[in-house]
Amino acid sequence: MVLKTRVTELLGVEYPIIQGGMYGVSRAELVSAVSNAGGLGILHAFTCENPEGLVEEIKRTRGMTDKPFGVNVTLLPTHDDRDIEAFFDVALSEGVRIFETAGSNPEPWMKKLKEAGAIVMHKCPSLRFARKAEEVGCDAVILNGFEGAGHPGEDEVSSLVLIRAAVEVLRVPVIAAGGFGDGRGLLAAFALGAEGVLLGTRFMATKEALVHPKVKEALIRATEGDTVLIERSLRRPLRILKNKHAERILELERQGATFDELKSLIKGEFSKKALQEGDTEGGLIVCGQIVATIKDIPSVEELIRRMIEEFKRRLEYLNSLLL
Repeated sequence: MVLKTRVTELLGVEYPIIQGGMYGVSRAELVSAVSNAGGLGILHAFTCENPEGLVEEIKRTRGMTDKPFGVNVTLLPTHDDRDIEAFFDVALSEGVRIFETAGSNPEPWMKKLKEAGAIVMHKCPSLRFARKAEEVGCDAVILNGFEGAGHPGEDEVSSLVLIRAAVEVLRVPVIAAGGFGDGRGLLAAFALGAEGVLLGTRFMATKEALVHPKVKEALIRATEGDTVLIERSLRRPLRILKNKHAERILELERQGATFDELKSLIKGEFSKKALQEGDTEGGLIVCGQIVATIKDIPSVEELIRRMIEEFKRRLEYLNSLLL
C-alpha cells in the first residue's frame, strides 16, 4: 500500500511520515532507518558540535541509505552561538536538498536555499507563523499543536484545531505534528486536511534511536500527564518529561529567574546527560503528550508498517459505517 499526497510527491517518499529533527536523537542510524522504511528521516544539525561534524553525519547517513533524507536547522539563538549559516552551507555543499526549519522566521535564509533548489518545510506553532512561512516561500508547513514536544508555542492551541484552521487558508501542503504516533493519528491528520505527519517522540522509542535504554523505559512508563512546560517565563515554552531537573527549573521560574540564571540548566548538555548517560532525573528529556501511547520499542520498519496497517484497518472501519 502506497499513500500518495502532495507531501510524498514533494519529498519523493513512499509514505507521508516524517521523522522530525530531534536534538541528540536524530542521528544517521535513526534517519536512515526511517528513509529506508519509506518515510523521510531528518538529521538534527546542532546535534553535531560544528559544521564539520554535520558533514560527517551526512556522509554516514548516505552510507546507510540511498533514499531521500533531510536536515533540521533550528533558527533560535543557541547557548553556544553556533553559526547557523555555516550549517546550511555545509549541508548544501554535501547535496542535501530537504530542510526542516523551526523557530524564527526562515526568510533570511530562503534566497540561499531556493537558489540551491532546496525544499523547505518550516515548523510553526501557530497559524500566523504558518502564513508567514508560506509568504516567504516555504514549500510546506509543519503545524505543531500544543500537545507536541519541543517548543509548541504560547497560544496553547491543540493540533485538532490548529491543523483544521491551517488547511482552510494555506495553499502549500500542511504536515501535522504534535500528538501523532500511530495509524489512527495518521488517519485523523488526513481527516483534518493534512497531507502528512511528523513524529518525534514515537521515533525516540525505537530500536534504531541512539537513546539510552533507561530513557526508552521512562517513555514507556509515562502517562499523558507526565510532561510539563518549562521556559514559559522566557516566552518560549518547552515540553519535556517531568523529573527532578524539570521541577528545579520550574521552581526557579516561579521565583522570577532571568534567562541568564536559567541558561546553565537548559543547555544541550542536559539533554545529552539523559539521552546518552541515562540520567532520567537529572537530564532534560524532550517529549510530547503522545508518550502516553508508547508501550513498546519496535524497529522503525515495524513501526511504520504498523502505522500503515492500522491506517488501513481504521479506514475500512470508517467506510463500514456508511450505509
